Amino acid sequence: MAGRKRASAAPQRTLEQTLWDAADKMRGNLEAGEYKHVVLGLVFLKYISDAFTERRAWLEAATADPANSDYYVPNPGRRSAIVEDHNEYLADNVFWVPEQARWAVLQANAKQADIGVRLDAAMDAIEAENPSLKGVLPKQYARGEIDKRLLGELVDLIGSIGFTHTDHGADDVLGRVYEYFLGQFASSEGKRAGEYYTPRSVVRLLVEMLEPYHGRIYDPCCGSGGMFVQSAEFVAAHGGKRNDISVYGQEYTAATWRLAKMNLAIRGIEANLGDRADDTFHRDLHPDLRADFVIANPPFNVSDWYSDTLRDDARWRYGQPPAGNGNYAWIQHFVHHLAPNGVAGFVLANGSLSSKTSGEGDIRRALVDSNLVDCIVALPEKLFLNAGIPVCLWFLAKNRAGNGHRDRHGEVLFIDARKLGEMQTRTLRVLADDDINRIASTYHHWRSAKAEATYEDTAGFCKVARIDEIAAHDYVLTPGRYVGAADVVDDGEPVEQKLARLRAQLLAEFDEAERLEKLIRQRLEGLIRE
Repeated sequence: MAGRKRASAAPQRTLEQTLWDAADKMRGNLEAGEYKHVVLGLVFLKYISDAFTERRAWLEAATADPANSDYYVPNPGRRSAIVEDHNEYLADNVFWVPEQARWAVLQANAKQADIGVRLDAAMDAIEAENPSLKGVLPKQYARGEIDKRLLGELVDLIGSIGFTHTDHGADDVLGRVYEYFLGQFASSEGKRAGEYYTPRSVVRLLVEMLEPYHGRIYDPCCGSGGMFVQSAEFVAAHGGKRNDISVYGQEYTAATWRLAKMNLAIRGIEANLGDRADDTFHRDLHPDLRADFVIANPPFNVSDWYSDTLRDDARWRYGQPPAGNGNYAWIQHFVHHLAPNGVAGFVLANGSLSSKTSGEGDIRRALVDSNLVDCIVALPEKLFLNAGIPVCLWFLAKNRAGNGHRDRHGEVLFIDARKLGEMQTRTLRVLADDDINRIASTYHHWRSAKAEATYEDTAGFCKVARIDEIAAHDYVLTPGRYVGAADVVDDGEPVEQKLARLRAQLLAEFDEAERLEKLIRQRLEGLIRE
């Protein structure tokens, strides 16, 4: 009909959203923290089973095809032996999956009352066949509090999605689903999310600024491994190979350590996360590591990190950290593990930039005077699900000259990015690609020794300050102190005319407020009389 607007089509739901919405109905049966491991364990199991099945089918076809000179085997018995050879799977970075753990077998029994027992047994069997997964997979499906009908429906649901190259080509569907689920669980769990999840846009910013093309990457508080995943994606996006980087990490919480192991395994990222979860300060699992890159989001302002065994530790080269706050213990741990040309980028609470409590100001002064502090970035609010306090990024460099970079001794770059980002929800902000590019390119242009690199201070956004200027500010590193206010564009309106206009607008607002107050009073009086 003429004049009638056509109804807009409903937005198409993504695979991740569809899977989450369907699986989410089980959440009422379990707390979010428990539900997370139930769902992600099944997703992991489906993925490795799909990868195994795809590799097995390929081996069966290749060994029987005379045209495949590399694999063809005329003897049927020998062909069968090759298909059953575990090494043929490991060589292609595929886990061996025993028959009882294959998804087709499990899904065929999804409606059985013992599906929980079968899933636990499947996890045990996979760990027995793959030593790198020992103690990693969740084995909690047989617990009485899990509704087995809902569990069976969840198995059917996850079984409806294929994770192989045949299903989706080069698209990392499993990686997308895993990342999406981690983010959704983080949203559900609030403050507890900080144990395992750093927002993707913040991780991307850290990685884009550090550019870990090759070398040793270390995260001593690695959560679910997001820093490593993004680093590997960065390498791949720039034409490198995943084995161009070596990954080292440590995680304190056992359940989160297992999440990290699974998260990296599904992406084929080999990582040394130690043989267990453990306390980085008291039991450093990589004591001799000197990393090219440290990328981390340590717990903010942690108050229970200290014991007397850490007094005068070799890591506290720049001063003894206060027992009541671990921020400067983390910073010095990062420095301790940097190689001679290493760089570190990490998230900390804004208080770390200005605190003078219990010697923190003296440690910060020593770090600046030692030419370790390279760049400080103030981030906008509401980027983190679990942190209401403002946060910042620190960048440290052991060698601030050479390797294609100009000599930056005696300088620190300050970037105030608090006005960047866009609200994704009422309470959550994300950094857009343009925001990340703006911050990272500013840092790279300042560091670069190339003639074409151009850097200029921008009022309200970035400023290079020398150490004597920082000393004049008593070594407070808050970017706002240095970058100043943004230049205001002159709109050409005379000051007297602008003041008169603004005065008239303000008086009009007062009049409107008075009118509304009278109206509200009249309505309230009418309600009382009724």
